[in-house]
Amino acid sequence: MSGKIVLYYFNGRGKMESIRWLLAAAGAEFEEVFITKKEDYDKLVNDGSLMFQQVPLVEMDGMQLVQTKAILNYIAGKYNLYGKDLKERAMIDMYVEGITEVGDTILSLPFLPPDNKKKQLEKIESKAKERLLTLFEKILANSQFLVGNQLSRADVLLLEVTLLLQESFPTILSSYPKIQEFQGRIKALPTINKFLQPGSARKPPPDEVYVKTVMEVLAHLFK
Repeated sequence: MSGKIVLYYFNGRGKMESIRWLLAAAGAEFEEVFITKKEDYDKLVNDGSLMFQQVPLVEMDGMQLVQTKAILNYIAGKYNLYGKDLKERAMIDMYVEGITEVGDTILSLPFLPPDNKKKQLEKIESKAKERLLTLFEKILANSQFLVGNQLSRADVLLLEVTLLLQESFPTILSSYPKIQEFQGRIKALPTINKFLQPGSARKPPPDEVYVKTVMEVLAHLFK
């Protein structure tokens, strides 16, 4: 295992995308090894690299980290993106859980049967407005960041997920000026700005190749 940070996942968003975002926000350089066929995944399992036989997998600091939440917690703690004390960390965790719920639903859309997508999109839009956007519009009315006076993983995730929402619902933030201002501030941070440029490790919306690869490699999960 080298001293570099190495990410093992498919060449697409999925559960690794929030990890890419957080590492990018921290200014941490990383490399990626893409899983393109079942043999790649089987090798990771047979080598003992996947504790629970699941990806994503992140190699860093001499460890093989699995389970998305554990990986994100470690990165946030290591790079000072997890608040200044336990109370701030608790608030960050609550916000992250709520935002992740919506984000995960969006990321699952490409794997749904076409007949289900329209119905699911309507649910996502409704849930995002009722649970997320109204809440964070109020919070950001008097604050630059979601928690405390510095950037945290909650801010990074809110930017990621609001951008995801805008891909499906381009005008969804029209009634939320504080969230729009927040987006502008966070996008302007040098590390985030770099990640948003063409050619970065940020992944585009999922295409047929990505969906097909995931479903073939992880066929046991789609039965």
